[in-house]
Amino acid sequence: MRTKLLLAMLIATIAAVAQPKREFRGAWIQCVNGQFLGMSTEKMQSTLSYQLDELQKDGCNAIIFQVRPECDALYQSSIEPWSRFLTGQQGKAPSPYWDPLQWMIEQCHRRGMELHAWINPYRAKTKTTSQLAANHVASQHPERVFSYDGQLIMNPALDENRNYICNVVEDIVKRYDIDGLHIDDYFYPYPVAGQSIPDKKEFSTMSNGITDLGDWRRYNVNLFIRQLHETIAKTKPWVKFGVSPFGIYRNKQSSRMGSNTKGLQNYDDLYADVLLWINNGWIDYCVPQIYWQIGHPTADYTTLIEWWNHYAGGRPLYIGEDVERTVKYPDPSNVNSHQLPAKMNLHMQMRNVKGTVLWYAKAAVDNVGNYGTLLREQYWKTPALQPLMPFIDGKAPKKPRKVKAVWTSDGYILFWTAPKGHNWKDKAEKYVVYRFEKGEKCDIDNPAKIIAITTDTFYKLPYESGKRKYTYMVTSLDRMQNESKAVKKKVSL
Repeated sequence: MRTKLLLAMLIATIAAVAQPKREFRGAWIQCVNGQFLGMSTEKMQSTLSYQLDELQKDGCNAIIFQVRPECDALYQSSIEPWSRFLTGQQGKAPSPYWDPLQWMIEQCHRRGMELHAWINPYRAKTKTTSQLAANHVASQHPERVFSYDGQLIMNPALDENRNYICNVVEDIVKRYDIDGLHIDDYFYPYPVAGQSIPDKKEFSTMSNGITDLGDWRRYNVNLFIRQLHETIAKTKPWVKFGVSPFGIYRNKQSSRMGSNTKGLQNYDDLYADVLLWINNGWIDYCVPQIYWQIGHPTADYTTLIEWWNHYAGGRPLYIGEDVERTVKYPDPSNVNSHQLPAKMNLHMQMRNVKGTVLWYAKAAVDNVGNYGTLLREQYWKTPALQPLMPFIDGKAPKKPRKVKAVWTSDGYILFWTAPKGHNWKDKAEKYVVYRFEKGEKCDIDNPAKIIAITTDTFYKLPYESGKRKYTYMVTSLDRMQNESKAVKKKVSL
């Protein structure tokens, strides 16, 4: 009873606001935590199907799925071994056989979601892995990795490692119909007291004239990010390249432009110059992991979202949200509420924030703190198209042709024909169907009027008595979800 009352109070305290028509609404599904270990193919598929169904109900429109946690594969690869996080033994194929990446692409697209393949580029072995397959890169080329805190890391200084990772990515992008390629916050390893990165020899022999060790490490990562972006763009230019960095770029004590925080830093500790990548156009979207709560003493959420909004607007900016932490802490301004309403209010105030990614998917599916309920009943209630990326393609496709309502043996159907298009930039990939009541303004900027986002060229009309008049409007979407002009069709239902 108390839980229901709290939920009602939360919804009641949220001011009614217009929903954005374009917003990235993502969720990370990870394997490295071992959540799928020991599962049969059937059980893993049913688990993922349930998660996708619930996320779809919550309004999610993108899944970021981990497919390469330690130079291995949750997909069919001729380059790297099958992941132990899938089968329990690295190099062992799933039985009965299936390809999780291909399956997830099909399942997400069927639900109108994008699928972004998430890889960890440099990590070659996690702490919990004890045995590597014979065809693993660290088994075949031990000289190309170094050990750090129980892990094996591909040395970012080596050209052959950059080329190897880019070859892996090219293979994924070429063979799979993914919508994005995603990497997270593991560049040089997270620092551990008493340990040092064993790369002094490489620095002394291949410094390229750079005299500062930190600058040299950043240079190595910058070369990789640029090369990876170029690899994706030349293979399939519509595949988006996204990075999810640690939530602090630099602290103010390290740089005048730093945030008023006192935590680990991308630039100084992980050697990741994220702002350089954004400003140079080397990445297509950025998802800083702002996992802390509002009021955190050294990494305040409000401080950080304002900082990223100010400095990282050169590319679409989405915010990585910790679901469990958000509902664990009360809103400092309203102790009867957890922090989701306050955080969403901050999102709406930030001009450059174009979406959210949930860490992690299962927490939202489990509806901790009614997080999922609030998404589906309030924040993500209406459908949303993906944010525009005119730097990849900004031209809309042509509008649908021959829109007409036809009686069939299966009912009253609205049909249309795909517009003419010659390449990926102007071919229609999906369609948006809007519905308006008689006398209502036909405004396709209102996402509440979207009744379908579909790959079909038809929509079954909800016919009742034929006495109520409606106007339907249909638009085309291309690969980048640029939207065409609308075609109207009036019907009586």
